[in-house]
Amino acid sequence: MHKGSSSEHATAVLAGPRAILIRGPSGAGKSKLAWDLLTAAREGRLHFARLVADDRVALSAVNGRLIASVPKTIEGKIELRGIGVHSVPFERFAAVGLVVDLAAEDAERVPAAESLRCEILGVRLPRIPVAKGDAPLPLVLEALARKPFAA
Repeated sequence: MHKGSSSEHATAVLAGPRAILIRGPSGAGKSKLAWDLLTAAREGRLHFARLVADDRVALSAVNGRLIASVPKTIEGKIELRGIGVHSVPFERFAAVGLVVDLAAEDAERVPAAESLRCEILGVRLPRIPVAKGDAPLPLVLEALARKPFAA
């Protein structure tokens, strides 16, 4: 059952069985976090990671899951600020299990329970709000190690 779709200025990385949807304003570090996740997998700090989409992610709600997919024009491409565009292995689509919001205004040292969930196209998902200037990779790796993604 298809409940809706949208396109979002975001990046998505498949990490294990579910994707991480990385959102934030331009220059917040979405592509850098994606690259860091891919590097963590290459180094064995993360079991598996593969790019879904960088810069633009197509989202659709299907049977209670949020599906991230890559627009054809940017398949396998990731742009790193100051370095340029790189070609990497990619997945065409993946079910999202975690949302990371970079430069989040509601990021707190001890976050309120309601800030740790979000809803996209009617699908509720766990969320990590990251304050501007904070390093997101340790938070994401800890979240992945602590508990499995939402189904």
